[in-house]
Parts: sequence; structure tokens; C-alpha cells
Amino acid sequence: MKQTIVVRRSVHSAMSRILNGIVAVCPDLGIGKNGDLPWHPVRLNNEFKHFRKMTSNSSATGKQNVVIMGRKTWFSIPEKNRPLNNRINIVLSRQCKVPPAGAHHLAADFSSALRLIDTELADQADQVWVIGGSSLYKELMESPGSRRLFVTRILKQFECDTFLPEISPDKYRLLPGFPGVPGELQEENDIQYRFEVYESIEQ
Repeated sequence: MKQTIVVRRSVHSAMSRILNGIVAVCPDLGIGKNGDLPWHPVRLNNEFKHFRKMTSNSSATGKQNVVIMGRKTWFSIPEKNRPLNNRINIVLSRQCKVPPAGAHHLAADFSSALRLIDTELADQADQVWVIGGSSLYKELMESPGSRRLFVTRILKQFECDTFLPEISPDKYRLLPGFPGVPGELQEENDIQYRFEVYESIEQ
């Protein structure tokens, strides 16, 4: 009987958790070039601060947010910045047998990572953030349940080789605003961008 209750609770927490994705995209939805950001070596420091603030700020005392990323995304982060501090770093890979040096946890795939969060990490984990790459964003965007996409629209085209899937208006609606996310047009290093937040439409 006790076991049944535990299982139900685990399933409930998995279903009720809002999953977040955060990404910066060019007008053609490009998100990367040669394993780096498309605008590299130009740095968008305020955009990066936005990423850090959104993914770091936990709403529960004593808990940390979780960042989930693919292996390539992990290695695209400069070594000195790995793991992303004040966050639980989960790396997805079917090839690695142990977590890459510095990563806190390794999971074979997205669903395994979510199971890990709802079991072993249940007492430590607050918000869950998917931070790349392309196939992981696709999986997040197509999965059921409550989802939010925090998108930085870079208003200048750069050459890209990796892309975000189309955000379907049938599945996501653009919110008029979101707490802590500036609504006005941003500009750094002659590059303009704006922050957008999308929420999944219950099917």
C-alpha cells in the first residue's frame, strides 16, 4: 500500500511540474554555429545575465534549479564556467558512462532526467530549465504538460548551422509579459533583441 502512494506522488509531481526552456534565436531560428553562439565572438553580456538570472533564481528556500543539457551543449560552455554555478547540472548522453568532469548528474535521455529529478533529486530540485541543444528543445516543446519557452529574439541574422524548431501557435501562446522579464527592446554591441515568453496551450 505504501509503495502505491509513493508511485502516485511521484507521477503527480512529474505531471504538475512546469518545464522551462530558454534559448536565444536569430530571425531564421538559428541558435548555434560550430558549437558556439552564432554572434560569437561578440558578447551579449546583458542577455547572458538574463539567462543566468532566470535559470539560477530559485523560488524555494534551500532548493536549487536544475539545468538539463545535451553533451555538446555542456562542452560548448567554457571549462571555467562548468558546471553552471548555483544550479544542479544534468548532462544527457547515451555514450558517456559517467558524468563529464564537473557535471553533477548524467542521464541517458530527457525522460530519464525527469525521473531523476522526481525521485533522487525531489528534495533538492526547484525549477527545471532545458538549455540546449536543438534535439532537446524539440523534445521539450513536443512533450505533454505545462511548458514555458523563454526566447530571446536576436533581431540580426548571423550564419547558423543549428536551429530551434518552429514554435507552433497551435501549441504555444506568446504572453503579454512575465515577471522579471524586461518588455522593452534591448541593444548591445549594435545588436538589438527582445525577450519573449511563450506558454503551452493545454491540449
